[in-house]
Amino acid sequence: MAHQSFHNRTRFIRVASRLSSVLGIAALQVACAGAFSSAAHAAPSGTLVFCSEGSPAGFDPGQHTTSTDFDAGTNTVYNELVQFKRGTLDPEPALATSWDVSADQRTYTFHLRKGVKFQTTGWFKPTREFDADDVLFTFNRMLHADDPFRRAYPTSFPYFSDLGFDKNIAGIDRVDDYTVRFRLKEPDVIFVRNLAMSFASILSGEYAAKLSDAHRESDINQFPVGTGPFTFRSYQKDALIRYDANPDYWQPDDVKLAHLVFSITPDSGVRIQKLASGECQVSVFPRPADLDVVKRNAALKLVSGVGFNVGFVAYNTQHAPLNRVEVRRALDMAIDKPAIIKAVFSGNATVATNPMPPAQWSYDKALKDAPLDPAKAKALLAQAGFPDGFELTLWAMPVQRPYNPNAQLMAQIIQQDWAKIGVRAKIVSYEWGEYNRRAKQGGEHDAILYGWSGDNGDPDNWLGTLLGCDAVHGSNVAKWCDPAFNGLIEKARGSADVSERTRLYEQAQVIFKQQVPYTPIAHSIVSLPASTRVSGLVFSPLGSHRFDGVSLR
Repeated sequence: MAHQSFHNRTRFIRVASRLSSVLGIAALQVACAGAFSSAAHAAPSGTLVFCSEGSPAGFDPGQHTTSTDFDAGTNTVYNELVQFKRGTLDPEPALATSWDVSADQRTYTFHLRKGVKFQTTGWFKPTREFDADDVLFTFNRMLHADDPFRRAYPTSFPYFSDLGFDKNIAGIDRVDDYTVRFRLKEPDVIFVRNLAMSFASILSGEYAAKLSDAHRESDINQFPVGTGPFTFRSYQKDALIRYDANPDYWQPDDVKLAHLVFSITPDSGVRIQKLASGECQVSVFPRPADLDVVKRNAALKLVSGVGFNVGFVAYNTQHAPLNRVEVRRALDMAIDKPAIIKAVFSGNATVATNPMPPAQWSYDKALKDAPLDPAKAKALLAQAGFPDGFELTLWAMPVQRPYNPNAQLMAQIIQQDWAKIGVRAKIVSYEWGEYNRRAKQGGEHDAILYGWSGDNGDPDNWLGTLLGCDAVHGSNVAKWCDPAFNGLIEKARGSADVSERTRLYEQAQVIFKQQVPYTPIAHSIVSLPASTRVSGLVFSPLGSHRFDGVSLR
């Protein structure tokens, strides 16, 4: 579709009339340059089209855990109390201007920003500004199973529980209109960093109340309202998401684009073609072979950096025979990682040994992989009672991720490696949203290709979120709960001493290598192809794609 066609089609919205009649509010007010009349900053202009890789599962950040969902929701529509400064791992104030932490790390008091407005859309017009009630609504619906909104809108909040927030938050107090206090049962030195993550995006309590009055609570996942730089306009699954500049954004200088369009394009080759033809100005997750295409085109550029990520194959430790460590060790030592780096990443990655990247503080450099040894692996299987091997399913992602540009090819290489030791792997795949849902909630898989891009710059994000007992029904797709490992992670969360935390995390990594809940494969180099017309695009070590501060020349 041509660039001009995208621009013209942003005049239409397909959903406003239905919700307007239900909620009894005005029709959509399209954001336009005239809405930004302040002399203090330039009016937003232009339409940027982002070739994204997949459809989001929804727009309620608390329900989802993938960058596909967060790019479409959090990074456009919402804000958190705390955010990471663009391009860094440094927390900075957002909807909270400051915070106080008690000496025992159990009480966190946030002072909220005044004068912040929620977005006006075709389905909601706010009558008040952001305040403490919105913070309480956002977190209490995740914390309390008997919360009225949650009872009417039954859903799970995987990241909230992965972090143990459902168990550790004793209560949330409304001190006054612009002060909120979180009380924890146990110390948590990374609490502020965790609140900068996408799942903690602040929703409108007033909007939720209107949806409840109309008995349409689930619409909060389809028709989002936030305080962020862009206002959601419409979504056509597997095709387009349209946004307009938010004329009331509390950081107006960061809104430089009048319109933003996500052109959902699962095929990486097609994304590069669209970029080259000018149909989109930024593309995501290129294949290694696409990088040369971009470099040869004078109208294109690469925004690149070392990925803060890990790609891995996880073993469902609740499924026999993968519940036996000898079997997991055999599968681990049969995988030819250098061959995967060459074939799948074209060398644009490094072999992964640990469950976190080397740039993460507390990374244990002393740990080594078991040598590639199919003969020894086959002997291990025989000792475990499987001299002729066994059958299993190997799930492969249908989309490209920063930690895995071609999961299908990686699965085929691992399938061949395991065949050498008698293990017969059947490759399985699903649509991305369904893949995630089944992996996290259903646990149907035997082995699964997965990965992670760091969310908050802390070791707990790799060890606790992906491997902790609280995350077994969420992001811990290995379904692995080791009491000794988990105890170390919980103890580290309560210590403000970085050297002590490092010691505990190093011990946890040793247990990980001994027990092999998953095999780390690679840490990739991440590139973001873009038109040279794009200014202000910053590489994020967190793997997110933000368009605040971005403009078109």
